[in-house]
Amino acid sequence: MPFVVWGLAVAQALLMSGNILLVSVSALIGQQLASASWQITLPVACQFAGLIVATLPAAHLMQRLGRKTGFVLGNLFGLLGAWIALQGLLAESLGLFACGTFLTGIAIGVGQQYRFAALEACDNGQHARAISLVMAGGILSAVIGPNLAIWSQDWHAVSPYAGAFYGLFGLYIVALLLILLLPLPAATPVQPGEQVRSYGELFRQPMLLAAVASGMIGYGIMVLLMTATPLSMEHHSHNFPDTAMVIQWHVLGMFVPSFFTGHLIRRFGTRNVILWGCAALLLSAVVNLSGHGFWHYWWGMLLLGVGWNFTFIGATHLLTLSYLPAEKARVQGINEFLVFTAAAFGSLFAGQGIMLLGWVGLNLFAVPWILMVFLLIWRLNAREAVAA
Repeated sequence: MPFVVWGLAVAQALLMSGNILLVSVSALIGQQLASASWQITLPVACQFAGLIVATLPAAHLMQRLGRKTGFVLGNLFGLLGAWIALQGLLAESLGLFACGTFLTGIAIGVGQQYRFAALEACDNGQHARAISLVMAGGILSAVIGPNLAIWSQDWHAVSPYAGAFYGLFGLYIVALLLILLLPLPAATPVQPGEQVRSYGELFRQPMLLAAVASGMIGYGIMVLLMTATPLSMEHHSHNFPDTAMVIQWHVLGMFVPSFFTGHLIRRFGTRNVILWGCAALLLSAVVNLSGHGFWHYWWGMLLLGVGWNFTFIGATHLLTLSYLPAEKARVQGINEFLVFTAAAFGSLFAGQGIMLLGWVGLNLFAVPWILMVFLLIWRLNAREAVAA
């Protein structure tokens, strides 16, 4: 595997560590600064908004200027966002703090292109392994992010949360230096005369439709149930250490399979791996519906993580088979926009959903969406199935 892919895996780990660090403290800071209850999650909502806003422009910018320029700009947005968020926290200004999280959201949105950059740095036969390796960086982030949130509590005398933003600033500095050192692929602008299909033409391809749906539903359902799990466990009298353990194993379920998902795709095909991911998501819902004990949540969340891994990595690989080189910015950009919009809705609906539908109703709500993706992938015709 080329050196640049390993470098992008480390960059992905740094990005996700910063994301986990930010998620760990943003709602708590919102609660501290908010003057009304609806404002508590405003910084988190602004972070998602920044992520979504960045996805389409980032893909087109990188096609014009190259991956390195795009990633450097993304990290600069992250540095600026961390500094502004810190100033908002110290000035006790929710608006300024939310502006900072919006800018860090842009950085996170740009960084979602790391896995596509890894594809361009290796041969076609290594694509599945490259995607898996970059996503495996999440294992490192599962260790760095939460621990940095804990260690940084004593770094600033004014606020126990201010140190987190010094840590976030440091992560973006390291990521920026790493990106500057990596020999990333040059820009590949569309040549005069090259035809680029419209979104309507592109989405008439069953393979593209299935790939985008798999990424959207896999990510959206994962975020929905993951975000609702602590609320459900608290309602059923589980203590915080048990909840933390369930979420930790969920994160491991999300990223540990990345070490062999690429091998599974090469051996059994992308189509089958996505179908297995849908089966794991369905099994997770079944386990969640079967009881409220610790081990129900533990197994349910572990299966949810594995299901997300197979559907998301499989969807990314399937997506690369559905467009021509001149169309990559258009397809990658709209895919990221739709996938992370679904994730944002999952996050925002989780709290309201658990109150309106309950834990059982929320899992039942997830089932038909998973079955829809299963059907779309299953119905890929013979030629597309072979390609996948």
